[in-house]
Amino acid sequence: MRQPWLLPGLCLLLSLSGAVAQKPKATCSHCPPNASCVNGTHCTCNPGYVSGSGKKFFTFPLETCDDINECQPPFSIYCGLNAECQNAEGSFYCRCVPGYELLSGDTKFKNFNENTCRTIETRVVTDNCSEEKKTFSLKAQMNSLDIHCNDIVQGNIQGPSAVAFISYSSLGNIINASFFEEMGEKHRVYLNSQVVSAAIGPKRNMSLSKFVTLSFQHVKMNPSNKKAFCVYWKSTEQGGHWSRDGCLLIQVNGSHTICNCSHLSSFAVLMTFTTQEEDPVLTVITYVGLGLSLLCLLLAALTFLLCKAIQNTSTSLHLQLSLCLFLAHLLFLTAMDRTEPKVLCAVVAGALHYLYLASFTWMLLEGLHLFLTARNLTVVNYSSMNRLMKWLMFPVGYGVPAVIVAVCAASKPHLYGTPDHCWLNLDQGFIWGFLGPVCAIFCVNLVFFLLVLWILKRKLSSLNSEVSTIQNKRMLTLKATLQLFILGCTWCLGILQVGPAAQVMAYLFTIINSLQGFFIFLVYCILSQQVRKQYQKWFREIVKLKSESETLTLSSKFSPDSKPSEDK
Repeated sequence: MRQPWLLPGLCLLLSLSGAVAQKPKATCSHCPPNASCVNGTHCTCNPGYVSGSGKKFFTFPLETCDDINECQPPFSIYCGLNAECQNAEGSFYCRCVPGYELLSGDTKFKNFNENTCRTIETRVVTDNCSEEKKTFSLKAQMNSLDIHCNDIVQGNIQGPSAVAFISYSSLGNIINASFFEEMGEKHRVYLNSQVVSAAIGPKRNMSLSKFVTLSFQHVKMNPSNKKAFCVYWKSTEQGGHWSRDGCLLIQVNGSHTICNCSHLSSFAVLMTFTTQEEDPVLTVITYVGLGLSLLCLLLAALTFLLCKAIQNTSTSLHLQLSLCLFLAHLLFLTAMDRTEPKVLCAVVAGALHYLYLASFTWMLLEGLHLFLTARNLTVVNYSSMNRLMKWLMFPVGYGVPAVIVAVCAASKPHLYGTPDHCWLNLDQGFIWGFLGPVCAIFCVNLVFFLLVLWILKRKLSSLNSEVSTIQNKRMLTLKATLQLFILGCTWCLGILQVGPAAQVMAYLFTIINSLQGFFIFLVYCILSQQVRKQYQKWFREIVKLKSESETLTLSSKFSPDSKPSEDK
């Protein structure tokens, strides 16, 4: 790439080695770009550049002169308060940081002695709200506010109305993220936007008919962890703190965050980030455990479908539970973290909401069936119970979760999906659309379990010494205990993830719940004597078929009809 200036140097060398000896003329035509000639014999880099070899004077024709970044060590030009250094080709300049401007109105200056950076004065914008313009927009220092005109006009109030939107350049340094009391000790948060203030006059304390939309430019672009929170300053007797009440995160990317708020605040709605990273060990446990559960659930579902000896109402319940958990775990592994596009993420969150609720509903039906089975132990053929369960199964198992998800989606569809995961948003208590039914199912199943234990205790105490009957009752008791453990007790560990034992509870919760499919396969298949006999029968048939296939292959090779080939 440097051939245009290298060619004259080669010509000079050829003239020096010519047959006619002559005195060389002083020339610097071989100096590289961004360099000057010195005394006609040497080259030196221009101010703002340095030679690749570090020499001040050079004659080597392949030398280069590279730009010096004066804004980085060891130079680090100081531009003064509220200003920053900006590198340029062969030079540098200073400029005011966002929110400040030079007194002269210029955009650049050379050193801190010329620094007159001052806060940008508030600009007053006047406009009219009309039917054609339903939303009024204000901007301040790369932040913006969109508010509905009806909230500005304020009904029948006489005279003009006004909305103010102010962005503070350095207020965040005073009211920093340490006042964000809703986060745990393990979360390190920081303000990644300027503090803003929004107010409406002349009547200030009023409820808004529509959400206001605020857009914030990030102070640190492209943060590594994009877990953002929209918060506002909530005044208290102790002084105040950041709170998320009424503020909802809409979108976050590398440069901006967009929030919706149901109220205005005299101090700030802003965005923070957490630097807490996911535990890689928990991630590995989750993927390994769920992978094993998927395999076990698939084997269990095939067993319930193909093993005719155990097919009854109980088996049908096990099959539906296994199918719902299989689909939920599969969707969790493949699409839980795919947060883009937002619409698809919301669909995934809704599907996970439905599948996990359906799983818990089938768990409730399992508990009901177990209770009815224990109550009718002395009845040989309790067909009425079977008819009741068959009538309840599918409308309840799949219908009730569908109604709950439909109500949640119709009321707050924008709360499906978060910036990190395709799941229910924690804002506005939306997560209770899942936790509420789960807690109710767990409590009902606990009642069923206690009733089953009480019934079995009475039955066992009144039994004679018939060994098979006692063994059946004990097996039912064992299944009742394991079923309660599978059908809800493990989820209580998620609620206990607070305080010093939070990490231990997190590990227990992840390990046990990720192995839920394995527990189902163990209890309903491995521990079932009928299923084990069926497995043994299938295994013998497979061995027999393999043996017959090998015998048939050998007999075909040595059959009388086959004649050995003769050499001609």
